[in-house]
Amino acid sequence: MTAVAGAGLELRQIEQFLYREARYADEHDYDAWEALWTDDARYWVPAGDDDADPRTRVSVVYDNRNRISTRLKQLRTGKRYSQSPPSNLRRVVSNIEVVGTAGEDAGDTVVQANFVLAESRTRGLETWAGRVTYHLRVVDGEIRLAFKKVSLVNKDQPLPTMAFLI
Repeated sequence: MTAVAGAGLELRQIEQFLYREARYADEHDYDAWEALWTDDARYWVPAGDDDADPRTRVSVVYDNRNRISTRLKQLRTGKRYSQSPPSNLRRVVSNIEVVGTAGEDAGDTVVQANFVLAESRTRGLETWAGRVTYHLRVVDGEIRLAFKKVSLVNKDQPLPTMAFLI
C-alpha cells in the first residue's frame, strides 16, 4: 500500500476509518462515534453557501467538540423526541479522494467523499446526498476526526427535519 499526503496514512486505512465512522452513526453507537473526534474538532453542515464563514452565517450545524458531546448526551437520554424511536439509517460512502493537507504544520490529511443516506421514519423514507470533507489526524497511533463538513446536495432549498444528525 502507498502512503498518501499528511500523516503517512494509506488509502485503505482512510477508507476503513470512513466506513466505520458511517456505521457508528447509522447504528446510533454514540460512544464509539464520539471517540473518533479530536479535542479541537469542528463539525459543520452549511446552510446554503459552502464557502460562507460559519462563525458569521447561519449553518444547519456548526459544533465544536463540546457541542458535539452535548448533542450526544441529549440523544443518550432518550428524551430527544424527534429521535424516539431513532431513525433507521444506512449510508453509502464513495468516491473517496485524498485532496491535500491542512491544520497546524499541515499534519491533517484532507479527504473528500460522496455519500447517499437513506433515513426511514414513520413519516416515510427520506434520501440525503452530498459531499463530505474530512480532516483526519493521527492521535496516539489512531486516526481521528479533526473536522467534518457535510455539503448537502439540496442545501439551497428548505430542508425537512434533520433530527437524525448527531
